[in-house]
Amino acid sequence: MDPNAPPPPGSSTPRKLIDFSLIVVASLALAAGIGVAYQSGLGRVWEIFLDETLLTAELLPKIVAGVLAASALPMLIAPERIKSWIGPDSGLRGLTIATIAGMLVPGGPGVTFPLTMGLLAAGADMGAGVALVSGWMLLGLNRTLIWELTFLPADFVALRFVLSLPAPIVLGWVVRHTLRRREARQ
Repeated sequence: MDPNAPPPPGSSTPRKLIDFSLIVVASLALAAGIGVAYQSGLGRVWEIFLDETLLTAELLPKIVAGVLAASALPMLIAPERIKSWIGPDSGLRGLTIATIAGMLVPGGPGVTFPLTMGLLAAGADMGAGVALVSGWMLLGLNRTLIWELTFLPADFVALRFVLSLPAPIVLGWVVRHTLRRREARQ
């Protein structure tokens, strides 16, 4: 059996439904709800709850599509190819590819984060994952063209974009360098 092959369906480690991050977020939401109820009444809490439930229902199909696409990624692209493009030995070229991929990914975190996890599972390294997510956050063309250029002066957007260009590559390189140093010490 190929050790680099993606795991067969259904063989992954089961995830906890309730974990630390859920407890923290639920605690913050409960505290916020109590604060709103105290200031504006219980009716306002229910109004907010219903509005946000509708928003969740609108976002859920996009999140599911992103997760399914990311889950299929290791089966659609050979792990060797992903490793050569954005794996630990792909060098500056791999970090650049990951940064450009991040720039081009449409949509929000419901697409980007599952895609990044799918690439990591398929052979990308952490440095490339950081470069991809950082490229999406700092250089995302969708946000830059549609939002920033709509509201901000073009020279401001261009300056921000150009100054942000090296950041994802530098961050990815720092992650790679740090992980290699840690592995060398072990």
